[in-house]
Amino acid sequence: METTDKYKQIFKRSARVFQIIILLVLIVLVRIVFVQFFKKNIKSGDNIAYRVREITPVRGDILAKDGKLLASSIPYYKVRIDCTVSQTDTFNKYIDGLCQALANFYKGKTAAQYKKLITEGRKNGKRYLNISNKLIDYSELSEVKQFPLFNKGGNSGGIIVEEVYKRKNPYGRTAYRTIGFINSVGNGTGIEDSWNYYLKGTSGIQTYQRLMGGEWVPINSESNLAPKDGYDIRTTIDIDLQEAVEDALREQLSKGFNVEGATAVVMERRTGAIRAIANLKNDGKGGFDESLNYAVGQATEPGSVLKLITLVAVLEDGKETLESIVDGGNGTWIYMGQRVSDSHAVGVVNLKGAFAHSSNVCFAKIVTRNYASNPKEFVNRIQNMKLGERFHLDIQGEGRAVIHSPDGPNWTHGTLASMGFGYGLLITPLHTLTFYNAIANDGKMMKPYFIEGYEKDGRVIKKFKPQEISGSICSKKTAQQAKEALRAVVTDGTGKMMNKEAFSISGKTGTARMAFEGGGYEKGGMRKYQASFCGFFPSENPEYSVIVVLYSGLTAGNFYGATLAGPPFLKIARFIYANTPKWNEVLNGSQKSDIKSNPKIAAGLGTDTKTVLQQLPSTNGAEAMANMGNSKWLSFSSDSTAIKASRLNIEEDSLANVIGMGLKDALYILEKQGYKVSFSGHGKVVAQIPASGTSLNKGEKVNLTLANQTNINTK
Repeated sequence: METTDKYKQIFKRSARVFQIIILLVLIVLVRIVFVQFFKKNIKSGDNIAYRVREITPVRGDILAKDGKLLASSIPYYKVRIDCTVSQTDTFNKYIDGLCQALANFYKGKTAAQYKKLITEGRKNGKRYLNISNKLIDYSELSEVKQFPLFNKGGNSGGIIVEEVYKRKNPYGRTAYRTIGFINSVGNGTGIEDSWNYYLKGTSGIQTYQRLMGGEWVPINSESNLAPKDGYDIRTTIDIDLQEAVEDALREQLSKGFNVEGATAVVMERRTGAIRAIANLKNDGKGGFDESLNYAVGQATEPGSVLKLITLVAVLEDGKETLESIVDGGNGTWIYMGQRVSDSHAVGVVNLKGAFAHSSNVCFAKIVTRNYASNPKEFVNRIQNMKLGERFHLDIQGEGRAVIHSPDGPNWTHGTLASMGFGYGLLITPLHTLTFYNAIANDGKMMKPYFIEGYEKDGRVIKKFKPQEISGSICSKKTAQQAKEALRAVVTDGTGKMMNKEAFSISGKTGTARMAFEGGGYEKGGMRKYQASFCGFFPSENPEYSVIVVLYSGLTAGNFYGATLAGPPFLKIARFIYANTPKWNEVLNGSQKSDIKSNPKIAAGLGTDTKTVLQQLPSTNGAEAMANMGNSKWLSFSSDSTAIKASRLNIEEDSLANVIGMGLKDALYILEKQGYKVSFSGHGKVVAQIPASGTSLNKGEKVNLTLANQTNINTK
């Protein structure tokens, strides 16, 4: 019996233990389910030992056609200190000098406050202490690195430099609406937005570790991933011409013509490349700013500047000739209840004369007498000439052309007559310019474009070629007749003020009333106008097409294309003519002997330079050739009589001296040595950091500054 009772007690105790174990298991399971599915996962900086952060890549540059910077991510620096690395005697010896230098430089704290901050950081083991939130540039960083203690470097002095990039436009607001921007939430305009995918690059990953005291410091980790910097975008913009175009517009706007805004575009005739585009809008503060892209995005009724469409249509369809007679009468004509009027009566004239004197009455009569029975024929002709073509531009914001059709809801009895002299349809200034450029190009219409291609570290990755919209919007014969009529505008018509230049201009003036929202061209006796001049030059063999449009504010007066848009057009044309070498007189022999100064030659590749030197006057060229020897690389000095060349020695195991070189040669040498190169400015290299002869590790960065100088001596 006793044995049985003993076993029963053991069994009961075992059962209790088993029950307790089962209960604990159930509690653990319930806890796991609760944590897994019901409890919110709250993490704080106190319970995380490691953290991964995204590293932003360097955004690519936006370049002018010759490589000048239009927008660039400029490096700035934030300075921190590792308070623990310095030896005690070194720290005590230099801390006062460091703190005084920091106080003088940053001016945010006194020397005593800096000393308290750093010494307390040293006691608390701070290894990533922030000195100041102020961002400094490279030259300022170079100064900070020379401060006491910091001049011992990172391992002994504790200086830590954090690089931060900020977007800068070296030319300020020049072409700003075309260059564009990206804001803090990722929205933007212009090239910055349209080409953001290529510019932004690919982000990297950096692992950080939390130290005692809550500091986070970057550490090496297998999960780290280096960022890939963005591509550079090369535009079609000629920045010197761009500045000249904006200056021409601003000078005209400064004369107080009650202008709300203005635009001017320069297109290269053969390719369609946009070499300059200015858009100035009244800022309400007495000035004008690049804040609205009129040229690309604003579609309006262009007015008389589009009489060219009617002229080309009737010539191409064989319905009229330039000698066809049309009666402008006394300057007034009623058609389908619509009153058509001229600023001055032209009487009976031929078609070329009607075009030269911009008669609305004549062109309303011309279009109705040829197409009234079948207006669809006229509309089809316009469409076939690609006037309303969507360009699919390489920047966003393209305005849509609107060309009404007889079977559409907005067609009225008077629409055909209105279209004859530039009303009843909506197009952008860029559409108008593209059509004029096609006439200058003997009927071949080129797509306007803003981007030449994209590149990486000076190497072209993708280059875009000019594209045709239409190989022939009209016959060459029609294009030649249209050119003749456009030239007559300047020699005998409304554009006579343009006929005083050393080169010939062909083009058309235009003045158009602008419709108010809700309809109508007048409210309370007030109107809005746009004044235009569109044309090309030189007339005999056009190189460039240009449009200038000014938009008025509310006015009770008149606003004419010839007097308002003509002057800035002329200034732009003069600038282009003066800066295009092939249009200037070639120096004859006697003039060559009068040369007093030597041309600028950059240090660079000897074989290329030899080719140039052979073309110089004999004294200069011979002097340089005699000194150059067989060196692959050359440097130059210049005196009052000749250019002297000497060998440029490039050490492969230390940083080469590229001062005086063009960017192409400098990039070639430095990148061949294994360095990463950044640059600013344009012209020849005038400064390099670090200095030549410095021993650098492969992959480290070299900063170049470029500028135009009269004489560059690399000695």
